[in-house]
Amino acid sequence: MPDTRQNTIVDMWFDPACPWAWLASRWLLQVEQVRPVRIRFHVMSLAVLNEDKDIPDDYRTMLATTWGAVRVCIAAEEAHGTEVLRDLYTALGTRIHVEKQEKDRQLLVDALTDAGLPADLADAAETDKYDTRLRESHHEGMDPVGYDVGTPVIHVPGADGEQIAFFGPVISPAPKGEAAGRLWDGVLAVAGTDGFFEIKRTRTREPIFD
Repeated sequence: MPDTRQNTIVDMWFDPACPWAWLASRWLLQVEQVRPVRIRFHVMSLAVLNEDKDIPDDYRTMLATTWGAVRVCIAAEEAHGTEVLRDLYTALGTRIHVEKQEKDRQLLVDALTDAGLPADLADAAETDKYDTRLRESHHEGMDPVGYDVGTPVIHVPGADGEQIAFFGPVISPAPKGEAAGRLWDGVLAVAGTDGFFEIKRTRTREPIFD
């Protein structure tokens, strides 16, 4: 008999520039294959997150280069709906993290084309027209979690219907198959525990994009 369970909507916020968000997103797409969930992607901005923070100059310089991609994502979402972010994020992330392409307009155009979207949406990278909606999307993801974290941020309904919002997991490489499902089960168990705030250990490897 077919599986008639209704998929739980899991919302993830990403900035295309973040390698850890990219790995978490690839893990979540694996989770879709082994658990009754459907991932819905949304945009946050590392530049917005850090604009009032005391950060190193070289990191602030890097963040200045991240505005274009998030603006394009918001423009695409406004014109064509939230669902287009799934394929657009995959196209952007593959070029940025796996293929290490130069972060220029051509990357944006090629990613839009791969996602079946109009190439002229790349024009959004050079304007602040979409920044109000970008900030709204950012706060929708980040406010329930707090601002001493970054991305990935995930929201999921708990067993009692209340929203569970958390940062992470930070993983490298992204688990696949049933290993992805087991990690999902564990993440839900800890994140859904009242009063649970943090579990952490020293990061000992760089992002592995396999």
